[in-house]
Amino acid sequence: MLSSVIILCLLAFASSKPCDTEGSNNELLLSLNRDLLRSLERQEGLPNPSVHLALRLSNHHNLVKESEHLIKLKTNLHNDLQNSLSNSQPVAGLLALYTLALKSSCYDLNTVTFTVSETSETLLTHLKKQMEKEKEHIAFSHRPLTNYYQYSLGVLALCASGIRVNNHVSNKLIKAVDHEHFKHGDTESTDTYAMAGMALQCVKDSGSHVQNAAELDTALSKIKQKLLASRRADGHIGNEFSTGLAVQALLAMGSQVAECAASMEAMRTDARSNTYHNPMAISQILPALQQKSYLTVKSKECLSEDDTLVLQPIDPEVVLPSETTVTVMVEVVTSSGASVVYSVDVPKGSSLLEALELLSGEKVGFTFEKESSLWGPFLSVVNGEQARQSDRRYWHLSSDGTALTQGINDFKIEAAQKITIKNTSY
Repeated sequence: MLSSVIILCLLAFASSKPCDTEGSNNELLLSLNRDLLRSLERQEGLPNPSVHLALRLSNHHNLVKESEHLIKLKTNLHNDLQNSLSNSQPVAGLLALYTLALKSSCYDLNTVTFTVSETSETLLTHLKKQMEKEKEHIAFSHRPLTNYYQYSLGVLALCASGIRVNNHVSNKLIKAVDHEHFKHGDTESTDTYAMAGMALQCVKDSGSHVQNAAELDTALSKIKQKLLASRRADGHIGNEFSTGLAVQALLAMGSQVAECAASMEAMRTDARSNTYHNPMAISQILPALQQKSYLTVKSKECLSEDDTLVLQPIDPEVVLPSETTVTVMVEVVTSSGASVVYSVDVPKGSSLLEALELLSGEKVGFTFEKESSLWGPFLSVVNGEQARQSDRRYWHLSSDGTALTQGINDFKIEAAQKITIKNTSY
């Protein structure tokens, strides 16, 4: 690992400005910031707490628009969480992100309450209860109710809010690192390692985890090794959509900026080529490119903030349908292993969602249902078969055998290919 650090430092020295925020890099950050702010105007569904968090961690602000979004979080998202809690649905991750978003606006968390079974309790109390349920589920089934990414978010949100995290809760995360339980299917989850790194670093910094301190240090070292080992030759860590969180984690865990130089440059290159047009993706890379992490929320002070971020009106973009069509083969593989293949011609540049809608409209027996998420719509039912989180299953998407890193609304069909939709367990 030391040799790789030395190489990175030499590369950083050769470039003379590994994380330079002057000139074009500074303009890129402002552009990403504006894109994220503009996404609030076309946001569908619930307001995204991750977007709010990134806007609040940024160096430049539009305080009026941020305040408007905070109100939407406090009403629309709050009401949705209220319904989920009333129906006993596990929402540790979303509750944690909501907590971090409010904390980033220096909102008094003690004034935020939910009422369940006629009992009103604070947001943080409900988050602690969610984490206890997750911990108990790990104890008898060796996995959380949700997943270790959400579990890590919960630990981070409690810790960043000044709440002492129960040792039994943090120990479950430490053990999961030790036993390498952060997998999505057969693949290790870079995002989960990153979030766990920030969560456990916060626990370490709080000084409350005096018991098993050595195990905590070992877990943090292992997480850092995992992240560095998953770095590709082009600088991405995991893939282009996990690099932002990975860099955040490395910085939070004490890595020098120069150690992340190649990964930051990879994100800047992607940003300039419009890879990060999904607001959720921007919300994860923007803090990293500004050398911050979600852990920064812990010490956030909302004083003397730069309020110069202005959105200029832009002409609506008119996208004409392409006259060129490409053939897409769509294979659906059920949980039993049975498969069926369809064919559909779609305009070049269509999203995968648009392609699936065209296919379903041809009345050839293909049907699907989708649900919303912070990343956009995802498949929940295909040809009448569900792949539910409660059953530890999901629809795995691949193109010509390569797993997709984007959602159905973001992946574009630019050439003839075979899309495989497979009901997969995790």
